[in-house]
Amino acid sequence: MAKYVVMLYAPAADAAVEANAEEMEVHDRHAEELEREGVMSRAFALEPAATATSLRGDLVTDGPFIEAKEVIVGFYIIEAPDLDGALRVARRNPILQRGGGLEVRPIAGERTV
Repeated sequence: MAKYVVMLYAPAADAAVEANAEEMEVHDRHAEELEREGVMSRAFALEPAATATSLRGDLVTDGPFIEAKEVIVGFYIIEAPDLDGALRVARRNPILQRGGGLEVRPIAGERTV
């Protein structure tokens, strides 16, 4: 089975505030479903982009690296037989019904510590 990262994007304006309890519950139920199916191994929700610290060479700045219409709000790791299988899993993510988007990318390598 191949591993894929599924990155969740939300409009930058929406991502500036923390998700409310109802939204988190919907995502938690989805994550529990993927865990029961044995396809998701890890999931991470990110703090708002405004909490980021960016590095470029020796320059360190507060805030996201670039201004964007959408920002990454979380990501998770899944296993699927191929890209089509990974897309079938990703399409079920509730962020797609809430105005957000997803990026599915194969993982090229893994290092465990």
